[in-house]
Amino acid sequence: MQPRTPTHCPYCALQCGMNLVPGPAGVAVAERPDFPVNRGALCGKGRTATALLSPAARLTEPLVRTASGDLAPASWAEALDRVAEGLARARTAGGADACGVFGGGGLTNEKAYALGKFARVVLGTSQIDYNGRFCMASAAVGQQRAFGLDRGLPFPLADVARTGCVILVGSNLAETMPPALRYLTELKANGGRLVVVDPRRTRTAEQADLHLAPRPGTDLALALGLLHLVVAEGHLDEAFIGERTSGWEQARAAAMAHWPERVERITGVPVPLLREAVRMFCTAGSSMVLTARGPEQQSKGTDTVGAWINLCLATGRAGRPLSGYGALTGQGNGQGGREHGQKADQLPGYRKLTDPAARRHVAEVWGVDPDRLPGPGRSAYELLEALGSDVRALLLMGSNPVVSAPRAAHVEERLRALDFLAVADVVLSETAALADVVLPVTQWAEETGTVTNLEGRVLLRRQAVAPPPGVRSDLAVLGELAARLGVEKGFPADPEEVFGELRRASAGGPADYSGITYRALAAGEGVFWPCPAPEEEQSGSTGPDPDGRPDPDGRPDPDGRPDPDGWPEPGRRPGPDGPLRGGPLRDGPLPDGPFPGGPSPAGPLPGKPLTDSPLPDVRRPPDTPAGTPRLFLDRFATEDGRARFAPVTHRPAAEEPDAEYPVFLTTGRVLAHYQSGAQTRRVAELDAAEPGPFVQLHPRLAARIGVAEGERIAVVSRRGRAVAPARISTAIRADTVFMPFHWPGEGRANTLTNPALDPASRMPEFKVCAVRVERAEG
Repeated sequence: MQPRTPTHCPYCALQCGMNLVPGPAGVAVAERPDFPVNRGALCGKGRTATALLSPAARLTEPLVRTASGDLAPASWAEALDRVAEGLARARTAGGADACGVFGGGGLTNEKAYALGKFARVVLGTSQIDYNGRFCMASAAVGQQRAFGLDRGLPFPLADVARTGCVILVGSNLAETMPPALRYLTELKANGGRLVVVDPRRTRTAEQADLHLAPRPGTDLALALGLLHLVVAEGHLDEAFIGERTSGWEQARAAAMAHWPERVERITGVPVPLLREAVRMFCTAGSSMVLTARGPEQQSKGTDTVGAWINLCLATGRAGRPLSGYGALTGQGNGQGGREHGQKADQLPGYRKLTDPAARRHVAEVWGVDPDRLPGPGRSAYELLEALGSDVRALLLMGSNPVVSAPRAAHVEERLRALDFLAVADVVLSETAALADVVLPVTQWAEETGTVTNLEGRVLLRRQAVAPPPGVRSDLAVLGELAARLGVEKGFPADPEEVFGELRRASAGGPADYSGITYRALAAGEGVFWPCPAPEEEQSGSTGPDPDGRPDPDGRPDPDGRPDPDGWPEPGRRPGPDGPLRGGPLRDGPLPDGPFPGGPSPAGPLPGKPLTDSPLPDVRRPPDTPAGTPRLFLDRFATEDGRARFAPVTHRPAAEEPDAEYPVFLTTGRVLAHYQSGAQTRRVAELDAAEPGPFVQLHPRLAARIGVAEGERIAVVSRRGRAVAPARISTAIRADTVFMPFHWPGEGRANTLTNPALDPASRMPEFKVCAVRVERAEG
């Protein structure tokens, strides 16, 4: 049998397991059926992921801007010198905050950690954020407010198939995460019910027992209306509310102002369908609400997430087996990417940059004075808005905001206004094409590193092939730049050494990785955070051995060999003095029942044990830690252990249709492509499947403007104009058009989108704005 390298897909947050097998034409993708998340299934993007390993498809040498204005090949020494000089020049002229850093949700944990450290220690700038702000920010803030902790899913995906009812809000899993659709199929096969909330009848909505199609921007009113009916129809779990939550009376008063007929007027969803959704959710033995970008990418996304969490709390569908609220993280390392320091307000371990104790802890790990660490900076869109004015130079890694940012034409102008732009990427993206220096860096199969999937499962990606000559890793780039800027130590190129430092920096924080090692991850199943180190290790080192490499179990070991006894026991979770204030969040094995339709689980309340049946999805050697697969079964991660209701009320979108712009625009992804399309548009099979942008619109709207299938139409907002072929379908509301956002040029959907920001999460309102639609001339 040919040697196989077990690893993970480079695309979405499922992080599907796959094997890479060498062959005459290079490595090929093979199934990896033993990995529990996808169980061997892969979508077209995963199957074709190795296409970008070809030197013909990607960057293989540094590029620098010449005097004539063109990008030309250069040596690494010249390119790195140019980057260091550009950053130093900006810092000298305008202070540390004249330098900006923009990261990406596809960077490994090690890269995200090193990038945040580079910004704060080497550049001394507060101006760092990343494109994950455009993905998960509203769900993150909503979960932190309610539960005291943000992890996309507080349970493994396997639990979704075993619950009694799922309300899926604003997610088209069938196209964005196809292997995950099997969990909804299995849910229904087990007798469970599926409710899908989406203004379009997507491939996922076609699988639903009930499809609710609200007007874009009204998900908050919909959730409040469902909670009103829960109260009115006697479905409250009074015991759970009293014992495990706070703030109910204020949330109840807010919900009662959203009676069914009012919610029907706001959302367009008929009252009988509202009642049916409540019946399905509340009569099942256990239930979940899962949200994605639909309700979250709004200027009220945090409140909307809070309202859906309220529905779970009021009915006792949280902190219990097979129940709860979860957010479906989008980007490949969207979860880990927001935990370890590349966000504007954050330090590693999901610590707050404003917390003096957090600053002291991380500064000690970094060997700097806490007072030297800058404070919080601008959020992603606000940072992009400041380019060319307050921020004069930018280092950008793993992002393509020319296509992916809201009000993209304006963002492109701001990038062009910079004194200096350096981009590190795998391909020459639309953003990289604007740079003064482009640095070609390694990609997933050419490097080792960790990522954290949407379940909070930390995984090890393994290097399977050598990168082309002339390509370096992001970690090596940061180390070279740090040395040129006067910091010669602290930025190793070895990812395992970086992870060892990340473990120490995260220890005691909400996202505690200190008990996770490469050796544990090599078992293949992954480890769920939080996973603190055993108590006997917490006062010891999780750093490198004397030879410069970290010991796999995190202990000093003079002979460099792992200590087989230095492992947390399976299922270990934080103790009362651990990272989650107030005591343990017991992961607990699941009972064998109830299955969908059975009686509601009675607990567990603090101190009440669950049964001893094994975790259905965690199969690992006995000497490796599981971490915490299931959160909140004993208590929530708040000071008092209680979940907090959010007293929220509906408000309109930042921009509603009017006489000049009478139609809603909503945006999203399609099956063949991923994010800005910088990678998938270069894969022939994927490009052939979906070669360009389009505008989906209802037949009545098409007839009104006099357009036929395939004819070019213009979509115009207050920010710009996009042109693409018409795709006429009854699967969308007549007052709404949809555009995918994977393409640049005249069909760029984000030319149109509204950068109005959520006041808490600073999430732009990608999912709703007002447009007019007209025939395009020519």
